[in-house]
Amino acid sequence: MCPWNQRFASSLPAGSPFAARDALAGKDARTLAREILAMDADGYRGAIRGSAMTRAKLRMLKRNAAVVLGNIGTAEDVDVLTRALDDAEPLVREHAAWALDRITERGAP
Repeated sequence: MCPWNQRFASSLPAGSPFAARDALAGKDARTLAREILAMDADGYRGAIRGSAMTRAKLRMLKRNAAVVLGNIGTAEDVDVLTRALDDAEPLVREHAAWALDRITERGAP
């Protein structure tokens, strides 16, 4: 998170439109990436309803989630990435394969 945003996010009142959504609050990047890769369209719509994230497409977020796991993932992330190889979107499948290769190359624990 941007240090500027982080500084002010902690002082936001409950219910503020700028506060983290329940689907995101308190989760690290790996956890969020795994959850995004496992989301279906209905789950995504429910998580982002009423936010500016409605502009983002699920396939793009899944691609980004695969990149996150490719960069910082561990062997614990192999299962979710393997399932993403069956995603309907070629972009997601391609990045899941890339992430699996990266984890394997690193010999991630």
